[in-house]
Amino acid sequence: MTSKFKSLKYNDLSSAGLAAMPAIFVLLWSTGFIGAKFGLPYAEPFTFLFIRFVLTLLLLIPLALLMRIPWPSSPRLWSHIAISGFLVHGAYLGGVFYGIYLGMPAGLAALLVGLQPLLTAAFAGPLLGEKLTRLQWVGLSLGLIGICLVLGSKLEIGESLFDGFGISALLCVTAALMGISLGTLYQKRYCTSMPLLSGAVIQYLAAGGLLGSGALLFETRQVEWSSTFILTLAWLVLILSIAAILLLMALIKKGEASRVASLFYLVPPVTALQAWWLFDERLPLLGLAGMVIAITGVVMVIRKSAHGTTKR
Repeated sequence: MTSKFKSLKYNDLSSAGLAAMPAIFVLLWSTGFIGAKFGLPYAEPFTFLFIRFVLTLLLLIPLALLMRIPWPSSPRLWSHIAISGFLVHGAYLGGVFYGIYLGMPAGLAALLVGLQPLLTAAFAGPLLGEKLTRLQWVGLSLGLIGICLVLGSKLEIGESLFDGFGISALLCVTAALMGISLGTLYQKRYCTSMPLLSGAVIQYLAAGGLLGSGALLFETRQVEWSSTFILTLAWLVLILSIAAILLLMALIKKGEASRVASLFYLVPPVTALQAWWLFDERLPLLGLAGMVIAITGVVMVIRKSAHGTTKR
């Protein structure tokens, strides 16, 4: 009887942990935009990200070897994982960081890449055979409306979201949006058998090579090693590049790509809350209403409807 009770208790805790994974991921992922705002005054974006990936690999590779983690079984899978790394880490992070570096507000960058769920859902049907229900499409639309309200609530009368930066910043963040959208779909289609830890190592090697080349070609590679930069780098390495990314890969592996992607609708509202707390940025009632709408939309997408998400 005691062993049965312990088994039930363990299963309950395990189920609770799985249920909490999406919320933990959103909370961790949203800090990436805050980290960019803290760190970019001290290093150029490609240089910043290259250092971040090198430090991450210095931690992950020994960990994978010590734990004797299996590595991908075929060169073909290695290449698929590397391509997903180019998209999910290289294109996405490089685009976001460079867009913010060129003057785009972090909140607007979060809004634009927050459009990812619509792109992922649009392509998930033809590429992966996933078909969303009407309720889930309504949820995606509500999420889009919600994040627009959150960012729009921060504007003064007569202001434009596109004040203070040029087309180059917009193109960079658009490239980030395409990278994370296509990367999520590509990984779901070709990398579901990828070992999480060793797969992350391969992805960071590929993305690090891409961003390192960018730093060599386009940047001075000068870094101001201030305490703020070092602490920001430590957070981004340990929490974003390791904890959050492994969570994202686990979520992609266990769920439909469109449902996982819908979680990104929650990132702009959570980022806005963090900016209010850390930088005293205002958050009016319209923004709070947008957060509620976005959260409602995500719940509609990720919950199992009566008929479930079907496959064609």
